[in-house]
Amino acid sequence: MRFVIVTGMSGAGKSTALKMLEDMGYFCVDNLPILLMTKFAEMLSSPDTKMKKTALGIDIRGGQDFSGLEESLRQIDSMGIKYEILFLDARDDVLVKRYKETRRQHPLSGSGRIDKGIAREREKIAFLKMKATYILDTSKMLTRELRLELEKIFVEGKDFKNLYITIMSFGFKYGVPQDADLVFDVRFLPNPYYIEELKDKTGNEPEVQDYVMENDKGRIFLMKLKDMMEFLIPNYILEGKNQLVVAIGCTGGKHRSVTLANALYHILEPEESYGIRIEHRDIEKDAIRKKK
Repeated sequence: MRFVIVTGMSGAGKSTALKMLEDMGYFCVDNLPILLMTKFAEMLSSPDTKMKKTALGIDIRGGQDFSGLEESLRQIDSMGIKYEILFLDARDDVLVKRYKETRRQHPLSGSGRIDKGIAREREKIAFLKMKATYILDTSKMLTRELRLELEKIFVEGKDFKNLYITIMSFGFKYGVPQDADLVFDVRFLPNPYYIEELKDKTGNEPEVQDYVMENDKGRIFLMKLKDMMEFLIPNYILEGKNQLVVAIGCTGGKHRSVTLANALYHILEPEESYGIRIEHRDIEKDAIRKKK
């Protein structure tokens, strides 16, 4: 029997995750009253149950009082019933944006500001995050990326680490990414912008990549960056960090930073101890500005 409690911040994707788990063969129950949770777990532990894979969604909708949830989990623990907690999280600014886009009110904000409701919710469910088996930060995740992560954990049974890495290229003239954990400046490398035949190309194209990496400075920098990441990642995993944004910047975010971000992504991609994605934040901005 596999019993998964799906919880986390409102707006972080709990309902989407439950639908995905249902597609994966899980019997899903959403927003069960906390008072019934212990009885539900008892029923699942019965040898006669036909529900071998179950996911239970729990959140603060409907005015649920989370003060009783800790006691319910303690009772389930004392009965020897095994469960896993999947905690879905996202940055505050992302949650605010999602609520504004859907024109919904946060369950704890009432008629007040959304960010105040988010802060109250974080405080109420902090103990759940501490107890979580898996933490997924959906701030930058596409729907298909979330599905892939859930499949790894709940279908393929792969050993899951809570760290999700975003390798991001950007242009300094458009500002340093606010959510960056590590920022690397590659403006010291030769700039393809001043080569006529490369000016309108990007770091996704072989000609630009060859130009940027044909000198010792580019190759040495990449190797040193590789060594640093291979040292940092296992330590971040041990620390319990669940989101790492590595930002690599050049002037416009189109040539050098894209080349190095791609190269680092391909070096780190084969590992299975973390999730990884790549984002080229500013790669099209020069072209858009020219059109204007």
